[in-house]
Amino acid sequence: MNNSHGEGRVVALVPAAGQGVRLGENMPKAFVPVGGSPMLVLAVDGLIASGAVDEVVVMVPAELVDETRDLLDGTDVPVTVVPGGAERTDSVRAGLRAARDASFILVHDAARALTPPSLVSRVVAELRSGVKAVVPALPVTDTIKSVNDAGTVTGTLIRSTLRAVQTPQGFDADLLRDAYAIGIEATDDASLVELMGTAVKTLPGSPLAFKITTPLDLMLAEALMDPQESVRA
Repeated sequence: MNNSHGEGRVVALVPAAGQGVRLGENMPKAFVPVGGSPMLVLAVDGLIASGAVDEVVVMVPAELVDETRDLLDGTDVPVTVVPGGAERTDSVRAGLRAARDASFILVHDAARALTPPSLVSRVVAELRSGVKAVVPALPVTDTIKSVNDAGTVTGTLIRSTLRAVQTPQGFDADLLRDAYAIGIEATDDASLVELMGTAVKTLPGSPLAFKITTPLDLMLAEALMDPQESVRA
């Protein structure tokens, strides 16, 4: 089993209860197919292919739990499916409850369906080396400006200090549980850990770990699926 890579179990949580309104599909975003397979299946397959994950916990709408169990049946590592919540943080809390024996937790967006398995294994390697919190990140290429409610520019941020953060985000399990006990809503899990004063390390992300959020993103993902075996290594 993957524990041969080090002490402690690695459990990956995959929040997949969101509706994905911006994608414009008539189903939860995680179940939208890319190259013939639902994003959720591709994301879980990528986690398992890394060889660094001992279990995957998927959080989906309550009415889709049974369907999702059937969809993910027969994987090489155990996959547990539990009902998610109205907000992303609610879903992650549900996943944490199902991963009580984890030493390390990954939180991975189902919509980052093309994330290379090698990125997953690099995040886990950082955790096993003693890092408490680590996130993949890419340099920001666009100029980023702050604006007020009227849409007027109020400042230009220094691009060299900015990073676009991806998933999987990796954490010491006890640290993430403590962060969620605070009860604050956040757009990513690292934000909660930062509020506790814990340093979050970044490592180089991957352009393939982009989040499929808009119809244009979906078109790009479809185009990348033909040579998938070579680009997702």
